[in-house]
Amino acid sequence: AFWLGSQRPPSRNHLHGVYSMRPLTDEETRAVFEKLKKYIGQNLRQMVDRPDGVHLFRLHKERVMYMSERVMKLAGHVPKKQLLCAGVCLGKFTHSRKFRLSITCLDYIARLAQYRVWLKPSGEQHFVYGNHVVKAHLRRITEGAPKNAGIVVLNEADVPIGFGVTAKSTEECQKAGVEALVVYHQADVGEYLRDEADLV
Repeated sequence: AFWLGSQRPPSRNHLHGVYSMRPLTDEETRAVFEKLKKYIGQNLRQMVDRPDGVHLFRLHKERVMYMSERVMKLAGHVPKKQLLCAGVCLGKFTHSRKFRLSITCLDYIARLAQYRVWLKPSGEQHFVYGNHVVKAHLRRITEGAPKNAGIVVLNEADVPIGFGVTAKSTEECQKAGVEALVVYHQADVGEYLRDEADLV
């Protein structure tokens, strides 16, 4: 349902000076999939093998885009200097070639996440300003969440507001003091205001 490396080269129309996206290399694909699996585990297959048509991973200006084949073909008609993005930006590669997920992928990982944590209103405000989560802000957490696992952060209304990495397992959270760190902040919806220029 998707292609790696040069297995599916762009068509001649795409090469006619207008196409600026390319397939991921095998190494890039591994980096992206490993990061996604940290949050969604085996649910990654639901992004790769979709019943609603072929979806692809493409690299554009060091950003990994996820889109339907139809969107990719339409993007091929946009002059490359004018193309900001196509589909959904999952994240980007750093200068050292490490892949980092972006807040723009939240809809996907929130729907497919293995582990979730819900925050009290005071914790929600604290988190969307870019801060870690402490035990005092915790409303509840998925049973069986291990330490160092990817986790989606939600408010009391079940609205995803970001994601992070567990600093403690579910069992450790139950025994922790109120000021103990329980989730390390990775991304939050406040970035749409704070870092608007960097998201495209």
